[in-house]
Amino acid sequence: MKSSLNPKNQREFIFGSFVYCYDFIKQDRKTLSLTVTPDMRICLKCPHDTAEERIDQFLKKKWFWLQKQLHYFGKYQRKRYEKEYVSGESFYYLGRQHQLIVTKSDQDKVVLLRGVLQVHTTHPTSDSDYTKKLVTAWFNKKRNAVFAERFEIMKNRFDYKKMPTLSVRDMKKRWGSFVSKEKIVLHPKLIHTSKDCIDYVIVHELCHMRFKNHDKKFFTFLDEKFPKWEKTKEKLELFGVNVL
Repeated sequence: MKSSLNPKNQREFIFGSFVYCYDFIKQDRKTLSLTVTPDMRICLKCPHDTAEERIDQFLKKKWFWLQKQLHYFGKYQRKRYEKEYVSGESFYYLGRQHQLIVTKSDQDKVVLLRGVLQVHTTHPTSDSDYTKKLVTAWFNKKRNAVFAERFEIMKNRFDYKKMPTLSVRDMKKRWGSFVSKEKIVLHPKLIHTSKDCIDYVIVHELCHMRFKNHDKKFFTFLDEKFPKWEKTKEKLELFGVNVL
């Protein structure tokens, strides 16, 4: 088993007949971390002064777990395509799929009724760009209301004297981020997942106000604030395959 580094900060993990490429990141942290995203991208993060031998030992120790994660996400891989915003397509909202129906109307309106996302448009139904504009505006409005509601409920699980503000930003590989004690960030596409997944991400980031790193103390605290979070995390990872 060996590791090799190229200029793009990607390495190869070779163990027996298996070869995996992974992103390699050195940063200010105390521990090594290995993650696999729903699109099967592998990332290793480690302290700046980590010895190569320690990295090799860590990867070897994690090999079985890595195989398991790749197999898990591999079951849910599917061909991705850009939404066309035409009748018949489906969109996730709060964890459930809803069929899109676009109809010509004398006013612009989007309504969710009995599992159908009805778009009434003043433009031709073939104008997918305008339909996308209407659907996006509807999701943005719902997202702002739902995120604010869940944040108000979840923050009551903590006894912090001062709470951070909530903001929304598109992120490539994460659902949420703890920016500072003044702000946490949520991915806008969380609105496509279920409420318990949104709650989990909020609680996870709020836990970082007390514990910065993902160490034993952090997860003990997370267990206290969000029991059985592992099952919710698994559900969230599956949503990631479909909506991220």
